[in-house]
Amino acid sequence: MSTAAPAEPFVHPALFYRGDRQYVAGTVPFVLDGLSAGEPVAVAVPGPQLKLMKTELGADADQVHFLDMTQAGRNPGRIIPGVLRAFADVRSTARVRIIGEPIWPGRTSAEYPACVQHEALINAAFRGREVTILCPYDADGLDEKVLADAYATHPLVIDEGRELASAAYSPDTVVARYNEPLAPPPAAVAAAFTVEELSAVRHFVVRQAEDLGLSGVRLQDLALLVAELTTNSALHGGGSGTARIWTEGDQVVCEVRDGGRLVDPLAGRRPAERGQIGGRGLLLVHQLSDLVRTHTSESGTTVRCYLSR
Repeated sequence: MSTAAPAEPFVHPALFYRGDRQYVAGTVPFVLDGLSAGEPVAVAVPGPQLKLMKTELGADADQVHFLDMTQAGRNPGRIIPGVLRAFADVRSTARVRIIGEPIWPGRTSAEYPACVQHEALINAAFRGREVTILCPYDADGLDEKVLADAYATHPLVIDEGRELASAAYSPDTVVARYNEPLAPPPAAVAAAFTVEELSAVRHFVVRQAEDLGLSGVRLQDLALLVAELTTNSALHGGGSGTARIWTEGDQVVCEVRDGGRLVDPLAGRRPAERGQIGGRGLLLVHQLSDLVRTHTSESGTTVRCYLSR
């Protein structure tokens, strides 16, 4: 990747790689150039790539902040506040470099829409900031549709060592396209609620989750996120809503639907400001869930949360 001064403060290229050799060639010089320039560097990629980079960097790895993205970014909605901005915001006196790989072979069809929306929203979250975020894509292991979406979410694409401006770049279009209606569950129990029934609906969901095998800390997490979502419905969603709960594989899934419309696509993806009162509900939901999917329209908003048992 070119180390020339960028025309815009924020730089967000996608790196297409095929095999370990191209991965190393595209990422390690990026890290070393940043260290040479005195820039703080973070690397958040899946475990095997993390091990590969540490090996290739040798002693220089001690200067890099590493995160396993399969853990830190399991829920894509957690990555901007909990990974990217958590690193960049405390190092705002210099340009920051980050490698973030949120999409890898093995991401499920339920996770992918949230992943590609995340990639699109990075551009709004960091607009005007002195940050470079390089996003690797396994061009051999990922579907062609994923690579096409990468052109739409990144203004620059690096492929076979060539850096090209993307003519397909349109992140707002991607956010809207993947704001898709969520498929109804095959079987779920449901409870409608109003502002007077917030406590009752929370107890209902927790009892159902226990019957479905959720326990311990994960049950406490569910109780917190249901409290936040139902309170949001009461305050901003018309004062009422419907909660549903069911299982998919080894996960318990809970959704809350109301009549409001979510107009800010970055809601829940901004870290809370120091001293901020309120406005943390969706942020907490993203932090506690293994996956969050949303759909919003003029007729209402659905927030669906997945928690592993």
